[in-house]
Amino acid sequence: MGTPKLSIDAVRSKAKNASLLWFHGFKEACCLHRVVVLCLRSRKLSIRTGQCFLLNGFIFLGSMFVLKSMVIPTLQWILPENCSQIDLQDSCSSGVVFKLYSFLRAGLIQLFYVFWFYPLYIFSFILSTLWYNDIAKYGFAAMRGYGSVAEESSSQKESTTKQSSVQTEKPTGLGGVMIGIGEQVYSVLLLSFFFLEVYAIGFIPYIGKALNFLLLSWMYAYYCFEWNFSEVSLEKRLDFFQTNWAFFAGFGNPCVLAIFFFSPLVSYGVMAVLFPLFVLTATSSRAEEALYSERRNSISAGIGKLPIFYAADALSMWVLSLISLDSQNRVQDVKTQ
Repeated sequence: MGTPKLSIDAVRSKAKNASLLWFHGFKEACCLHRVVVLCLRSRKLSIRTGQCFLLNGFIFLGSMFVLKSMVIPTLQWILPENCSQIDLQDSCSSGVVFKLYSFLRAGLIQLFYVFWFYPLYIFSFILSTLWYNDIAKYGFAAMRGYGSVAEESSSQKESTTKQSSVQTEKPTGLGGVMIGIGEQVYSVLLLSFFFLEVYAIGFIPYIGKALNFLLLSWMYAYYCFEWNFSEVSLEKRLDFFQTNWAFFAGFGNPCVLAIFFFSPLVSYGVMAVLFPLFVLTATSSRAEEALYSERRNSISAGIGKLPIFYAADALSMWVLSLISLDSQNRVQDVKTQ
């Protein structure tokens, strides 16, 4: 009788610890007032953030609003859908006119997408990706440049000493360059496979949407904190992320809630506007220091490590092994010739 009770107590304790970490992450993501503080400290940051709002909010989402509220209603007025809007009763009875009108409306709307929205989407995606990197960089510069620099640097040194098990120095020289290139290739493969996993899992009946929401939360949280751990090896970064999975799920939830119920294009526009805000919130949160603290570390250890990237990691390693095997075979062929 004692074993089941002990098991229930352990599950209850883990659920409580996971809830605490989730709430801490959700609360950190909602501290958007920090964005205003950082923008006031850095003019470059304010300009870059404003450019993101202008491109993705005013131009991209504004174009969607114009299409839905002006272009489509105008086309429906010029090319009506029912008999009450036209006087040609003979044509109305045959239905030929409405089939032609419907075809023309659909064609004109598709032309609007092909020649405006899709090119604008590609342009926005490329430019926003570059801007997000600048925003994170300017955000860190604003954090470092505020207050006592000496106190800041000393606290960072102490934090680095305490976190030596996670934040290890990368090798320098040619070896470090090769390791960095290898990590970049592996990271691209890992995140690409994880994105495909997120997309595919949404088609599972009944539970697909819930799992899709959870995995999207982790994906956006990883991207938001990626700059925070830019000096950490990828292996340690993933280990830290999967150990504190509840916190990052909580941090990513507000990101996904803002886009989950919109169409794909509208979701992209909304996320492109909000993502720099969450990046800056992650930059100024010092969440990694709180998670490294003794109390938080014991809570994270209590809930255990969750292999979030297991499937993506297995597929990435399989692809890399195929590439390695192919290169080895080519070398052997060259030697035998």
